[in-house]
Amino acid sequence: MVWRQWGAGPVVVLLHGGFGSWNHWCRNIVTLSREFTVIAPDLPGLGDSDRPGEPATAEHLAEILGSGLKQILAPGQPFQLGCFSFGAVPGSLVAVEFADRVHSFTLVGAAGFGPRERPTEGLVKITSDMDQPARRAAARNNLEVLMFADPSKVDELAVDIQLSNTERARFRSRPFSLSDTVLRSLPRIRGRRNAIWGAQDITAAGMLERRNAAIRAADPQAEIVVMDGVGHWVQYEAAEAFNACYLQMLRRSL
Repeated sequence: MVWRQWGAGPVVVLLHGGFGSWNHWCRNIVTLSREFTVIAPDLPGLGDSDRPGEPATAEHLAEILGSGLKQILAPGQPFQLGCFSFGAVPGSLVAVEFADRVHSFTLVGAAGFGPRERPTEGLVKITSDMDQPARRAAARNNLEVLMFADPSKVDELAVDIQLSNTERARFRSRPFSLSDTVLRSLPRIRGRRNAIWGAQDITAAGMLERRNAAIRAADPQAEIVVMDGVGHWVQYEAAEAFNACYLQMLRRSL
């Protein structure tokens, strides 16, 4: 695995989403690193990290992730864990394993709550015969359909990130996102559980209340924030509001 680190202070570990890399957090790292040591890896088979190998299970991914954390962090060092989308699946298992060391576990547009309809209507497949303008147009379209609520927020950087990440992805994360791994892990996590969602997150359409009820059932003190007019990639589309919100959550769990 490839790991990246910024800043100084208490540690927060950020796990990205499916077909992604550390840069899913590119609009958050600078702000968070003014108060925290921010560690953002590329998960196995994504970004610059090697493929995970067999077995193809969430437990195996979590074992790799946990092994890396044990090498990077000092023995017994506490940390807070923020997990976007697919990252919540291995992240939830790591949070269980590291027990009291995980002071907070924050779900961001999280997957892993069980099967759901895959939002495919309107998505455009990017193929090898496309020229660069066509590839960028397709990537922009897919971000508008799947990741953003407001198409005007899809800037050139978002398109660059989308193309870079999908071209490097060598691991199919979607089946893990459709599992109930997070749902099953939530009651066993000891740190404070929180969530930040975009109200127009297409991946949680019709399921947001049920997911939040499961989080509160696991932790009645959980802080849950739903941001109006924001889609799935909430920490990018509404970066300023997200950063202020997440910083408050992190400070409360020190």
